[in-house]
Amino acid sequence: MGTKLSEIMNAETITLSDLSDRKLAVDAFNTLYQFLSIIRQPDGTPLKDRQGRITSHLSGLFYRNLNLLEVGIRPVYVFDGISPKLKTPEKERRKEIREAARKEWARAKEEGRIEDARKAAQASSRLTSEMVEESKELLSALGIPVIQAPSEGEALAAQMSREKIVWASASQDNDSLLYNCPRMVRNLSISGRRRAGRSKTYKTIHPEIVDLDLNLKLLKITRTQLVDIAILVGTDYNDGISGIGPKTALKLVKEYGTLETIQSEKGIDLVMPYDEIRDIFLNPPDVKIDEPVWTEPNHDVLLEILCNEHAFSQDRVERSLQRLDESIRKMHEEAKQSSLDDFF
Repeated sequence: MGTKLSEIMNAETITLSDLSDRKLAVDAFNTLYQFLSIIRQPDGTPLKDRQGRITSHLSGLFYRNLNLLEVGIRPVYVFDGISPKLKTPEKERRKEIREAARKEWARAKEEGRIEDARKAAQASSRLTSEMVEESKELLSALGIPVIQAPSEGEALAAQMSREKIVWASASQDNDSLLYNCPRMVRNLSISGRRRAGRSKTYKTIHPEIVDLDLNLKLLKITRTQLVDIAILVGTDYNDGISGIGPKTALKLVKEYGTLETIQSEKGIDLVMPYDEIRDIFLNPPDVKIDEPVWTEPNHDVLLEILCNEHAFSQDRVERSLQRLDESIRKMHEEAKQSSLDDFF
């Protein structure tokens, strides 16, 4: 779910080329769920191989990362570890939503309600441990580093950004900002034309950068107060207070300063363990991180995974890899020429 703070956060629209030569820590689970949700047939059926195994995530990872690598972006994927215990109710809630959506998807398909089926199917996406492992294998074959976080991946991605191991984190969830990530890139994996709700119209989605310090200055609050706003609205660790959205939460925090004062002065009963939730965001585990290393794509392994194992079109995969090789060659030549120019 993440935290719904977009209403009050300022974002700068950019292009993928603006991120050329940048290292980005990508929220892996967030990205995989996007691909599982979006890459489907008109009735909501995900892409599958001849054995009936879902391949939407592999297709998304392969072709989207080719686009990123072609423009010189260097992604490193951070995978979630063991979630804090406070997240258990949210995980159970998501599981129930997926199951209900799966049943509605089946009903809608049977009744010929294709648009309803597609929408329900998107909400039924389930990421299995097998999908996670084959995603890691595919990324490694692409030469993209994979990092396993001990707990929440967004917390580790934020740490990597603070320590300048990467330039920014890439996620759709504002939790990255709550974990003190200096910069967050949104829409890295879903830029392009997307259908607007149930209508037949489309909207163009562009990558965006959200700068944490800039937003705190514009809102005239501290990061601790931003965390308090998130707790009022609702996080992965608690339900929000009924009737309080981001703008109302911002107003309350600016007027009263802290959740404690809001509770005592405003009479709002904060039944959740907000001090524990604060601590999750303000004091995540500090992890020793090795410098990620990017390598050349391994064509043989990629062809084995995609074409031999999952029956992707070998011609299309090979043409895509040739295009990537050409882009990498040009970037190497440009870097070499730039170095020579600097020398002379």
